[in-house]
Amino acid sequence: MTDKPSRSHGRLSIGATVKPRELMRDTPDLAGVWKAKILTLFPGAFPGVLGESLTGKALQQGLWQLETIDLRPFGIGKHKNVDDTPAGGGAGMVLRADVLGEAIESAMAGTRGNWPLIYLSPRGRRMDQQMMQNLARCDGMTLLCGRFEGVDERVLEHYGIMEVSLGDFVMTGGELAAQALIDATVRLIPGVLGNQDSTEEESFSSGLLEHPQYPRPAEWKGHQIPDVLMSGHHGKIAEWRQQMSEDITRTRRPDLWEAYRRKRDGEE
Repeated sequence: MTDKPSRSHGRLSIGATVKPRELMRDTPDLAGVWKAKILTLFPGAFPGVLGESLTGKALQQGLWQLETIDLRPFGIGKHKNVDDTPAGGGAGMVLRADVLGEAIESAMAGTRGNWPLIYLSPRGRRMDQQMMQNLARCDGMTLLCGRFEGVDERVLEHYGIMEVSLGDFVMTGGELAAQALIDATVRLIPGVLGNQDSTEEESFSSGLLEHPQYPRPAEWKGHQIPDVLMSGHHGKIAEWRQQMSEDITRTRRPDLWEAYRRKRDGEE
C-alpha cells in the first residue's frame, strides 16, 4: 500500500454527518484495503472509539475497513445457544466449538494473503509495538472476542489461532482489547495519521519511551518550557530528546532499557 492510496485501492468518501455505527452498514468491500473482521456476541460495541477522531475519519475515507460478525446467529437450536458448561465441571460457561467453527469459516471465507486469526486472551502474547507493525503490514485480520470462561480449546488448536493479550489482567470479554489492538494497528497504516513522522518518533518505535512534549504557552503556573526547546538549534534539541528518552526508559521501564542497551552495544 502506498503512502497515499489512490482510488484504485477503493478509497471511499462518506459525509461527516454519518453516525459511527452507520459506517459499517452496507459498506462495499474495498479491494486492497486493510480490513479488521470481528467475531463477537456484541457487534453493537463497534466501531466504538474507532469511529472517532483520526481512525474514524480514515474509516470514512476507506483507508481501512471494519466488519463485525455476530456469533449469535450461528448458535444451536431454537434459542441459538452459543455456550455450554465446561467438561469436568467448574464455574461459568464456554463458547462452543461447533458454533465458533462455523462462524470462523464464514468470516475467513474469501480472505486472501497474510490474514491472521487472533483470539483476545489473557494467556496470549502481550501486545507490543512490533506486533502492531507486523499486523499493519498484513492484508487484514480476524479477531475472536471471547466471553464467559473462554472458548473451546479445540477451536484454537484446529485453526491455529494466535492468542494475544492486552495485559496481565482479566476482562469480561475481548471487545475492548480488540478495539485497542485495531486502534494501535490502524494508526500505522499510511495515510491514517496524515503525518507519518509522528509514528517514527513516538514511544517504542526506537525501543525507547517517548521524550516529554511541551506546546505553548512558554510559561504555565511557574513552569517553563526547557530552554533548549526554544533555542532553535535542531541538533541540540535532538540530543536533548534522545537523552530524555533514555533517562525516562531507564527509570520507568528497566526491561525496555536493557533490551535497548544490548541492541545498541551489539550484544544481541
